[in-house]
Amino acid sequence: MADLDQVLAEIKRGTDEILLESDLLEKLKEGRPLRIKLGADPTAPDIHLGHTVILNKLRAFQELGHEVIFLIGDFTGIVGDPSGKNSTRPPLTREDVLANAETYKEQVFKILDPAKTRIEFNSSWLEPLGAAGMIRLGSKQTVARMMERDDFKKRYASGQAIAIHEFMYPLLQGYDSVALKADVELGGTDQKFNLLMGRELQKAEGQKPQTVIMMPLLVGLDGVKKMSKSAHNYIGVSEPANEMFGKIMSISDDLMWSYFELLSFRPLAEIAQFKEDIANGQNPRDVKIALAKEIIARFHDQEQADAAHQEFINRFQKGAMPDDIEEMEFEAGEGLAIANLLKTAGLVGSTSDGMRMIKQGAVKMDGEKLSDTRQVFEAGLTAIFQVGKRKFAKVTLV
Repeated sequence: MADLDQVLAEIKRGTDEILLESDLLEKLKEGRPLRIKLGADPTAPDIHLGHTVILNKLRAFQELGHEVIFLIGDFTGIVGDPSGKNSTRPPLTREDVLANAETYKEQVFKILDPAKTRIEFNSSWLEPLGAAGMIRLGSKQTVARMMERDDFKKRYASGQAIAIHEFMYPLLQGYDSVALKADVELGGTDQKFNLLMGRELQKAEGQKPQTVIMMPLLVGLDGVKKMSKSAHNYIGVSEPANEMFGKIMSISDDLMWSYFELLSFRPLAEIAQFKEDIANGQNPRDVKIALAKEIIARFHDQEQADAAHQEFINRFQKGAMPDDIEEMEFEAGEGLAIANLLKTAGLVGSTSDGMRMIKQGAVKMDGEKLSDTRQVFEAGLTAIFQVGKRKFAKVTLV
C-alpha cells in the first residue's frame, strides 16, 4: 500500500481538484495501465507554458506506466470551446486547424515520450455521427443543465448572444471520452463543466465514469489573466531561448512561486529552501534565473540555457539595472505610442522629450535600444523601459 500512496501523492502534486479521488484509487488498485486522456483544440500554432502544466502531469502518468492519449480536437476546434469566454469564438477553417495540429504534435513531444503517446483526432468519430447522431447526442442534456454553466449564465444575464453550436461543445468533448473509453481526463479548472460531461455521457453508455483531474491555470506575464495567446501574455515553448529567458525574468517575485510549483520538476523541499534563502536575504533574481534556466534547458538544451543567462548578464546586469524597479500598469486602449508611454511612466517630462531621447538612442526596452519614434504598444505587453542610465520602469499594458 505504501507504493500506492506514493503513486497517488505524485499524481496529486500541483493538482487543484480530483473528482473523484476514491474512483481514482480504485482504478489504480486494478493494477492495469489506465487510459489517460488530454484533449487540445489547435486554435493557434503555438503551445505555451500554460499548456505544459497539464502536459507535465501527463508525462508523470507515462512514467507511472499508464497509456497516454493526446487528443487533437480537429473537429471541436472548428466549433470553438466557449469555456471562460464572454463572446462566441470566431470559427476556424479546417485548413487552419490541421496546420496548427501538425505543430502541436511536434511541440508536445518536447515533454511527452513519443513511444508512449497515442495521438488521436476526434474527427475520426465525430464526423461519422452525422446529423442524426448529433441530434441523439443533443438529446442527452437539457438547456437548463447547460445554463447552469457559469460563463453561459453570465452571458445570458448580460444580454450577450449564445450560439446553439456552443451548447454542443461540452457534449462533443464528453463524447470523446466515450469513444476513447477514458479512465482519466485531465484539464484546467476552467474545463470543469466539460470534463464532468464526459462522466455523465460515459454513465449513460454503461461505461465506468472517468476520473477528472483539474490543474490550476498558469497566470500569464501580466500577473493578472491566465496565460493565453489571445491575451498576448504567454511564453511559447518554441520561442528562442533568449526571449524565453527575458520573459521569465520579467514576472513578479510573487508570481515566480506559482511558476515553480506548476512548471518546475525540482523537489518541493528544494523550492522550500529557495523561499527560506530569500527570506534570509538572497536576491530573488538569482532564484528566478534558476527557474528560467531549468525551463529553457527542457525546451532547448542546457547550452542554450547557459548562453541565454550570459546574454541576460550582458544586457541587464552589466548595465547596472537596479533591483527595485517601479512596476506600473496602464490602459493600452487602441494602442499606446512610445512617447506617450514614456511620459505616462514618468521617464520623460513630455512626449517631445521622449521623441528626442529615442532619436538620441537613449531609450531601451528590455535592454534593446528603440529607434522608431512612431512605435505603438498594445495590451498584453510587459517590459522594462529605460531612459538614460538611471531611469527605469516595468510597464504592463492592459
